[in-house]
Amino acid sequence: MADLQDGETTEIQGSGAKPYVLRNSGGVYSCSCPAWRNQSIAIEKRSCKHLRKFRGDAAEEARLGGALPQRPVRTKAASAEADGETADDSGPPLLLAEKWDNAVDLSGWWMSEKLDGVRAYWDGKQFLSRQGNLYHAPDWFIEGLPEVPLDGELWIDRKKFQRTVGIVRRQDKSDLWKEVRFLVFDAPAATGGFAERMTYLQHVLANGTANFVRPHTHERCGNLSALRAELARVESLGGEGLMLRQPESKYVSGRSFTLLKVKTFHDAEAIVVGHQAGAGRHKGRLGALLVRLADGTDFAIGTGFSDRERENPPPIGTTVTFRYQELSDTGVPRFPSWIRVRADV
Repeated sequence: MADLQDGETTEIQGSGAKPYVLRNSGGVYSCSCPAWRNQSIAIEKRSCKHLRKFRGDAAEEARLGGALPQRPVRTKAASAEADGETADDSGPPLLLAEKWDNAVDLSGWWMSEKLDGVRAYWDGKQFLSRQGNLYHAPDWFIEGLPEVPLDGELWIDRKKFQRTVGIVRRQDKSDLWKEVRFLVFDAPAATGGFAERMTYLQHVLANGTANFVRPHTHERCGNLSALRAELARVESLGGEGLMLRQPESKYVSGRSFTLLKVKTFHDAEAIVVGHQAGAGRHKGRLGALLVRLADGTDFAIGTGFSDRERENPPPIGTTVTFRYQELSDTGVPRFPSWIRVRADV
């Protein structure tokens, strides 16, 4: 990985309009991004995702003498925008998954179902979204939760994503939250590898006073055949796929190949650019969504919609998620199927 000599600076592009400046001053590394500036610890102990990206996680851990400090949590995306950051930079320090490339041997990794819910970070006092926005959970829902960070999913059931979103985005702390469970799959502040963090998680949730919270189930992946069998089982029940965690991996914010998502189908995002009128039984409502990928590829999504969604299709400009089998030689997704509107965009 690259590094900076004493007194040297470099620029790295973040999510803001202007690049951030990395600096080494006598062994004290700094970054001009808000995430580095807003930490309430000594400057020689600070890090951020830009320093980690430039120097590498191992170099930063060696410099700091242990686990990397977490990014500060902001509860309002607007506070990030005021500092020139996007909502993604204002959120909590979540570990994010990469896609499995079918090459990494996942034998011995920890395997769990990929939940079709809403990612939530419990900072010890409140639930935050990936963008740092507050989920207004009722007091009775959070009663008994430990005052330590927890990473998990607000979840109702398989294929209940839209129902979950509709409840957790309300601000009236309604009794509808009784349908929701907080399934916890990691403990960001705990030390050690994933197995040690899960032991810690079992301990902090052992008193059972948090009635709507439980650890998410993990089991060891034996081999490729076992992985495929479990994937087939989960998908046959309507699940999205599997998540695999490297056994001794540490919790770091940002995308990491120590956490992999495994699916039979690929998911992707596109922008709605038009509506195609329906015919036959769909006459008078949506027939297909005309969408565009980030690279400019246009195509249509015509399957996967409920009758209600066909009668009230997402407006032009909406970011949507779809599923497909593979890309054609010209880069067009084959057999695209509608999943949902991206609620976090």
